[in-house]
Amino acid sequence: MRGRRARGFTLLEVLVALLVVAIAVAALARVGAQSLSTQGDAEARTMALWVASNVIAELRLDPPAPGERRQGRSPMGQQDWHWEALIQPAPGNQMLRVDVAVFNEPGDPGPVLSHTGFLPL
Repeated sequence: MRGRRARGFTLLEVLVALLVVAIAVAALARVGAQSLSTQGDAEARTMALWVASNVIAELRLDPPAPGERRQGRSPMGQQDWHWEALIQPAPGNQMLRVDVAVFNEPGDPGPVLSHTGFLPL
């Protein structure tokens, strides 16, 4: 019994284990942040799609002329969304094609979402 020594972790082993745990925690934090960002983007696109669908439904009630452009603002999900609609003849000239771009702000360089719908003539 005299030759046996009590064995434990060396300082180096403890530091390596802490490094591995720190890297794992940092990776989990990054994944969590990306998940929240992705969820926010998906929510914004969903709201923008609802706005665009509402614009197309309203155009069915107030039929536009081919070549007309309309723009406006619609409240949805505690935010005011700005939209632009371009109305043009669809191929075959039996329907109108409506391209709706939805923006967070009026001067944004790119839309949150673009949606296309069709209206009867």
